[in-house]
Amino acid sequence: MELTQLRYAVAVAETGNFTRAAERCNVTQPSLSQQILNLEKEVGHKLFHRLGRKAVMTEAGTVFLERAKRILFEVENASKELSDHPALGRRITVGAIQTFAPYALPSLIATCRERHPNLEIYVREDFRSELLRGVLEGELDLAIVSQPVKDPRLSVEPLLTEPLLLAVGKNHALAASPRINVAEIAEETFVMLGNSSSLTEKVQAYFGDMRLTPRIGFRCAQISTVKALVALGLGVSILPRGVRAPEDKKTLVYLEIEDGSPQRELVIARHLQRYQSRGSEQFLALLREQFGEHAGREVAL
Repeated sequence: MELTQLRYAVAVAETGNFTRAAERCNVTQPSLSQQILNLEKEVGHKLFHRLGRKAVMTEAGTVFLERAKRILFEVENASKELSDHPALGRRITVGAIQTFAPYALPSLIATCRERHPNLEIYVREDFRSELLRGVLEGELDLAIVSQPVKDPRLSVEPLLTEPLLLAVGKNHALAASPRINVAEIAEETFVMLGNSSSLTEKVQAYFGDMRLTPRIGFRCAQISTVKALVALGLGVSILPRGVRAPEDKKTLVYLEIEDGSPQRELVIARHLQRYQSRGSEQFLALLREQFGEHAGREVAL
């Protein structure tokens, strides 16, 4: 039995399809299928029902998958421990949501390179659900995401609580107001991120609490697009304080919202059973130093 065969089996189980599993593993489909057959022959059980294009786990496959994931997880942890050897280089992979990564990570990584030049940092910017999946599956050492995070397999450490602000164009009627209440924007057209964004989820929950339904005129994939449309006067938006940039002063105004004081909580999510390398701890120390409000405390799920 080989580790490659275990990885192939996990990929088939998670994708439900031999072709997609082969694409994920960067091998040809016939090669992957043959390795799965070899594995089934070795363990003496069929692991998958082949139902046309679908691959459905058998009862034996379900039992085997749990063990296979555990084995792969332990092998990866052993590799991480070896990478901490003083004579070897160190590398970590960090995930962050799109409304945090471009505004906060560059300066942090620059500082980290100055203090720990041997530490290699790889960044993945994605939606919260994908980042948490990456932490659970061992692809990421840690992820910076917004609450809620409810998986009991994860350690969740508070990092930052920041207010949500109303963003309007310089020429908007509300631009001269220091703060506003939600009734003043009830009829506005909103520019928002897509439904997969945790920020959009938070904003919609806020409006629900206020018994209002925002009129959404634009859906964007990037905060920069949201800002551009708001600056043109095509709508308003609700954004985290941390996304403000010096150049925004030319085109945008950010206003405090009085009703309910909307805010979001950012946390550091890690796998409870994952080995925390020296590199991870060094990065975490800088993260807490630069952004943390509750350093070292963890939230019980």
